[in-house]
Amino acid sequence: MKDNHTPQGIALMIAAVACFAMLDTLTKIVGSAVPVVMALWVRYLAQTALTGAVLLPARGRTLLHTRRPVLQSLRAVLMLTSSLCAFFSLKVLPVGDFTAVAMLTPLAITLAAAALMGEHVSPVRWLFLLLGLAGALMVIRPGPEFQPAMLLPLGVVLSNAGYQLLTGALTRADGVGTTHFYTGCVATLLLTAALPFAWVWHVSALHWLLLAGMALAGCAGHLCLVFAYARAPVGVLTPYLYLQIAFAMLGGWMVFSHVPDAWSLMGVAMIAASGVGGTAAAARERGRRAVNAPA
Repeated sequence: MKDNHTPQGIALMIAAVACFAMLDTLTKIVGSAVPVVMALWVRYLAQTALTGAVLLPARGRTLLHTRRPVLQSLRAVLMLTSSLCAFFSLKVLPVGDFTAVAMLTPLAITLAAAALMGEHVSPVRWLFLLLGLAGALMVIRPGPEFQPAMLLPLGVVLSNAGYQLLTGALTRADGVGTTHFYTGCVATLLLTAALPFAWVWHVSALHWLLLAGMALAGCAGHLCLVFAYARAPVGVLTPYLYLQIAFAMLGGWMVFSHVPDAWSLMGVAMIAASGVGGTAAAARERGRRAVNAPA
């Protein structure tokens, strides 16, 4: 990987998280007027159509070949679960608060790797993990106004962690294009089966435009993310993921006039610090193991 590509990767990562923040903001607006199944169907149908239009002419039927159809379907179900949890979460939580809790996904992956794969997690990384969980509780703040729906962002975290753990294995087996295409296809088929029970005709032109914006923001965000990781190392890009919280808070302020209080800001800062610090600690551990490994 050439170093002169790193600034391009950083720029693409910033564009990706800005698109994801826009997606969440539009989802919160649309959620009050459009059924969740209908909104997500438009999003995943657009993803599938755009992926097919770009990749099918170049790859033909090889795009449809998969060695892991069951795992591809499971990955799509996990991504769809994440989208459903996000949709309902945004009905009760500000965009910035929701995004901050969703940023715990890398920490959940660390837990899963330790529990399921026996990966060693140092005491320093455990401390960063606890810092992130404390920050999430500070953002959600269980109390008299607590609603069970406020726990839905944790569903986003868990489903995202499973989705990302499968991504590595599936992209090695089938490639990025096939994996991305199958995720869109399976999610679209599942939503199409439920669509007759959720379709409504009284949707304004404005909401159709917002649905189109959701689809474009989601597709553009994932595309920028893929290109970013192709141009810069993961360790360099990970800290920029947390800019999504800032973009989400900006969107919440501009569209919904929501200004986070001091406790929420402190929780967000703790989550961001835990993610960046945990990533740096993991990178140091990998470097130490590489130095100590026998030739």
